Amino acid sequence: MFNNIYSFKKTNSYSRENLNYEKGEIKNIHYGDIHTKFNSLFDIDIEIVPFINKEIDTKSIDEDNYLKVGDLVIADASEDYNDIGKTIEIKNLNKEKLVAGLHTFLARKESKEIVNGFASFLMKTYEVRIQIMKIAQGTKVLGISKGRLEKIKLTFPEIEEQHKLVDFLTLIDARIQTSNKIVEDLKSLSKGLQQKIFSQQLRFKDDNGNDFSEWEFKNGNLLFKNISDKEHNSDLPILAITQDKGAIPRDLIDYNIGVTAKSVSAYKVVQEGDFIISLRSFQGGIEYSNYKGICSPAYIILRPIKNMNRVFYKYYLKTAAYIIELNRKLEGIRDGKMISYKYFSEIKLPYPSLEEQTKIANFLSSLDAKLDKEKQLLEQYQQQKKFLLQNLFI
Repeated sequence: MFNNIYSFKKTNSYSRENLNYEKGEIKNIHYGDIHTKFNSLFDIDIEIVPFINKEIDTKSIDEDNYLKVGDLVIADASEDYNDIGKTIEIKNLNKEKLVAGLHTFLARKESKEIVNGFASFLMKTYEVRIQIMKIAQGTKVLGISKGRLEKIKLTFPEIEEQHKLVDFLTLIDARIQTSNKIVEDLKSLSKGLQQKIFSQQLRFKDDNGNDFSEWEFKNGNLLFKNISDKEHNSDLPILAITQDKGAIPRDLIDYNIGVTAKSVSAYKVVQEGDFIISLRSFQGGIEYSNYKGICSPAYIILRPIKNMNRVFYKYYLKTAAYIIELNRKLEGIRDGKMISYKYFSEIKLPYPSLEEQTKIANFLSSLDAKLDKEKQLLEQYQQQKKFLLQNLFI
């Protein structure tokens, strides 16, 4: 059992108000950072950890309650079962003083049966997680007690095999971290390039190496018309209008809001390549549809009037600069109020030559394709690790 391997040490209850990221002598692990930031194998040279404020009296902290390599810090509270009992293992402290704080348990290894690094993976296995979820109590906020935690069963192989598993799983973790960094770097690169492209700090050349003509700017209603086509037999897929996936059939995502046949008959037809103004457009821009379907009549459907590359506008109408323009124009509009076609029409939109629009669209699409490929690779690594943790110690 857990209490055959670990004993509990004292933790503190310092809140965020008692912590800072600028200066101090003692660093503190807050349970919220276990849920959202820290790696399972905690390395103080890598993680960003707050200090305890200078005015806090820390003289009462016993030497035995400072963290040591091999210690486990366990989050004893969470709003959901997935994170209750989430655990990190201390890998490196680099001689710094570190304590475990609010809503955490500090478990110190008292046995040599488990090697350093192994418990960080063991505590994520299905066998351990299901036990922790069963002992969690509470309604809005879940909690676990030391008394219940110390009775969970820990199953582990011989020392030599533990070392091999730690090496293997650490390698997968390194791949996940590298892959995640590539994804984040590509997101940042795409965002930065879009900003430069749409502000014309970065311009493309034509196929002969010559400059394109200057961009025109036209009011929205000169480029897009407002469509209210309700001619359908309710046999088209109902589209959900989302900020991250655009317009997408509800059955492709977890979106199960019931509708009546009568209400669906009043839905608007969306063609592939249409744009949609949603209730959240002042937050996330205007959405694009890769699908033909129907959507609620509350949405405004935009269809191009002039010859254009729709993918160019798919990117532009989601930029931070355009969203700022929306909000500037819509001063006074609040959450839950629809942006009208009139408001949309009053904002000027760029209208470069079709050839330059296409070059920009192709360039940004190629970046997105690279990003999607890296996201898929990251997902593969994460699923591989999940599978291993579910099956290795059964």
